[in-house]
Amino acid sequence: MERRVAAVRERACADRGMTTAEYALGTLAACAAAAVLYKVLSGDAVEAALRAVIGKALGVQV
Repeated sequence: MERRVAAVRERACADRGMTTAEYALGTLAACAAAAVLYKVLSGDAVEAALRAVIGKALGVQV
């Protein structure tokens, strides 16, 4: 019986989420990914491609 209580207590106290260090690394990774995505999407090639797609869809020169 004592073993069962200890097992239940251990599961109840187990860390189920991220620790502070994991939150920090996750936040850094998310910010780095956002910065890379911003650089890619704000580049001239992406803007030109979007203008071409919109122009083709509307049938006008943008």
